[in-house]
Amino acid sequence: MRVLVVDDEPVLRESLARSLRFEGYAVTTAADGVEALGRLPDVRPDVLVVDVMMPVLSGIEVCRRMRRDGDRTPVLMLTARDAVRDRVLGLDAGADDYLVKPFAHEELLARLRAMLRRTAPSGDQPPLVVGDLRLDAQTWQVSRGDREITLTRTEFGLLELFMRHPRQVLTRTQLYGGVWGSDLDGSTNSLDVYIGYLRKKLEAGDEPRMLHTIRGVGYTVRPADPP
Repeated sequence: MRVLVVDDEPVLRESLARSLRFEGYAVTTAADGVEALGRLPDVRPDVLVVDVMMPVLSGIEVCRRMRRDGDRTPVLMLTARDAVRDRVLGLDAGADDYLVKPFAHEELLARLRAMLRRTAPSGDQPPLVVGDLRLDAQTWQVSRGDREITLTRTEFGLLELFMRHPRQVLTRTQLYGGVWGSDLDGSTNSLDVYIGYLRKKLEAGDEPRMLHTIRGVGYTVRPADPP
């Protein structure tokens, strides 16, 4: 698996590269966003690890330009600030996950494994349909009625898990295990952030609610109630 590590701090950049190479990844590094975008066509990474705060071109802008150009390569953002606004900016730009500095290398490796599992190709399978919501895992297309919905890879993985278990209430532990990997715990609020953004995309305008919170238990997706 090819990983592109982008960070303007040389010590952290090389430390990440050594750790990933030790785990068997093929690692290429870049010192800033401009260099990273220039390397993409030749490296063709399977995943990017990108620092948010960089001179010249930020990690958020790197991700935004990739998505604008149709590049869906998974992106893990590294941020020094555990603030909701920073995470929201990254998710809005199209990042698939984020990790707050300082972090344990074991957690970084676990998140990369989870991201790569979510993007692994699967065999032929029919689209999933719940009410007027349709998800095609082969084409990565999601729609509600006639409206096309654009999701990040993590949002897609979360919705796919819900739609494979329609009407079933999935606990936070089940969702973390199914989307982020069982080697991660539920101490992070990644799930809350993604549920909020997924709900906004699924229930635009006056569309009836499909993603429901079951207080104290978890979440479920079910067909919208008739008007």
